[in-house]
Amino acid sequence: MRRTFRVFVLLVVLVPSSLAAAEPPRFQMIPAEGEAAKYWPRWRGPTGQGVAADGDYPDRWSSTENVLWKVEIPGSGLSSPIVFRDSLFLTAALGNGAERLLLCFDRATGKLRWQAKSPGSVPEKPGFKNGHATSTPCTDGERIYVYFGSQGLVCYDFDGKRVWHQDFGLIQTRHGPGGSVLLYRDRVIIYQERNNGSFVAAFDTKTGKQIWRTPRKETVGWGTPVAVRAGNRDEIIVSSEYCVYGYDPETGKQLWRCEGSTDEVTPTPVVGHGFLICSSGRQGPTLAIRAGGNGDVTDTHVAWRALKGSPFIPSPVLLGEYLYLVNDMLSVATCYDARNGRLQWQERVGKAAKEGFSASPVAVNGKVFFTNDEGETYVIKAGAAFELLRVNRLGEKVLSSPALVEGKWYIRGQKHLYCVGKQ
Repeated sequence: MRRTFRVFVLLVVLVPSSLAAAEPPRFQMIPAEGEAAKYWPRWRGPTGQGVAADGDYPDRWSSTENVLWKVEIPGSGLSSPIVFRDSLFLTAALGNGAERLLLCFDRATGKLRWQAKSPGSVPEKPGFKNGHATSTPCTDGERIYVYFGSQGLVCYDFDGKRVWHQDFGLIQTRHGPGGSVLLYRDRVIIYQERNNGSFVAAFDTKTGKQIWRTPRKETVGWGTPVAVRAGNRDEIIVSSEYCVYGYDPETGKQLWRCEGSTDEVTPTPVVGHGFLICSSGRQGPTLAIRAGGNGDVTDTHVAWRALKGSPFIPSPVLLGEYLYLVNDMLSVATCYDARNGRLQWQERVGKAAKEGFSASPVAVNGKVFFTNDEGETYVIKAGAAFELLRVNRLGEKVLSSPALVEGKWYIRGQKHLYCVGKQ
């Protein structure tokens, strides 16, 4: 078992109870509904929070143990797999980003069924750890929606035929595009920070027609929007540069804003215990925001904030009473009590490495799985005490988050796609 390290002290600031409204409405993440809830149809799965329903999933694997199949991926990319019925979808880029593909695999065998090329040929200039196929697709079971940055937002059917395309021109931003798409009812929602002309926008799923588009002043960010229910009101949440925003999904009107983030934000928010919990990058703060706000809620709706230790890239995961995250600047995992922000434990996971984690943690069967860029997965028992159960080594770099469906793990490595299940 590894030695314990204490790397830094997390300061948690509790907002006085006098600032809390009586009986505030509760935040709830809006999950995938209907048949989609059985699969992994979007970034962070059907719950939108990286939590899978308990099932017969192995918690042990290697480059050979419990690997049911392994296939080579055409091209390169950082997007995570999504799954619907017997199909698995993934994006990839060829020719330094000039050509970008949506790939469809048979999830039972790993066989590549088809690949569909996106329109356009203008590549961005991504950062050293980013690429040209970073955004994870989403699906409603009829169509697949993919964001390719400067090559636009593209919709395909399940046979790989292009249905519609929205072009946003050249996306010039620090490190290149990185956020994924959100499916909310009959619309696809994305937000894109860029040097000029940042926006959050909604498009009709059937036609691609723009329903609304709201300009944004922020210029740096690589996050993904989420849809939440705050009491009797739905909201689209954007956690980005210096500020978290809530938007009306019908009109795009800004409903509220909460300051306190840093200038570089990638992690996707999670929701629980009446809070929207947002982490900001490079050891910035994590904020727990109450529901029910209007206008500037910075001084009225922040229930607690942890002032240090947030991840730069990986999103948190919330399981039961506890919030888990990994600081990818120091390779340190942290557990909070999500109800009040109190630190439960903080431990080193692997060697300290700057930007050593890219995949977001996932939780299933009472365990939390943290995978670093070297393909090492730290399996930790969920709870208020740190207990490392094992370390799984895949033998290949992993910078993408897994999909979990019906007892199988689908893991994108640097060159291969893996199906991990009990042999």
